[in-house]
Amino acid sequence: MFTLDNVTKSYLTTSGRRYIFRNLSMVVPPDKNIALIGKNGAGKSTLMRLLSGVDSPDSGAIRTDKSISWPVGQAGGFQGSLSARDNVKFVCRVYGHVDDDMREKVRYVQEFADIGSWFDEPVRTYSSGMRSRVAFGLSMAFDFDYYLIDEVMAAGDNSFRKKCEEVFRDKLGKSKIFLTTHNMKEVERLCDIVLLVDSGKLIVYEDIAQGIEAYRSK
Repeated sequence: MFTLDNVTKSYLTTSGRRYIFRNLSMVVPPDKNIALIGKNGAGKSTLMRLLSGVDSPDSGAIRTDKSISWPVGQAGGFQGSLSARDNVKFVCRVYGHVDDDMREKVRYVQEFADIGSWFDEPVRTYSSGMRSRVAFGLSMAFDFDYYLIDEVMAAGDNSFRKKCEEVFRDKLGKSKIFLTTHNMKEVERLCDIVLLVDSGKLIVYEDIAQGIEAYRSK
């Protein structure tokens, strides 16, 4: 379960402070695969970072008793001077995976990303699609209660997107997802409910079709 308690989040811009959320409070329905949708700039990626703990609110609190992935698809957490291989090893050490376990996770990410010899080149030299492939594979190499998926299936070709969905189906047997996407067919296939981000608010739709219609009408 996720509880948002008077969460306020803003950013300082050249035109002043811009508030994404003000005093946002709600309990996110538990044990659901959740589509987090809204127009560009509505605050979806910001909410993902807040849920994962990558970013912090200005005030208020987000509470959960679940293990949460970092936002898959937001690959900015990589150390650009290191290769994908070395980035994977670093994350393994952070999570306490060493020796054979580390080697298995490196192998998994390398095979999943399928970027050939680039896997041993500095991440700063990668295209955005290559970074997303590595980021997705890295997240799937670990077990979490919730995976935060941010537009990752927009990257890559049809074969990669099919591979992503196959892994999703496997993970959904024991985990749940927050999915941010503009592809409503993905929402229909993968999610149980819709959270619509609109004007700093979160609106829950337990009927997927109603949530999609509300999104399209904005």
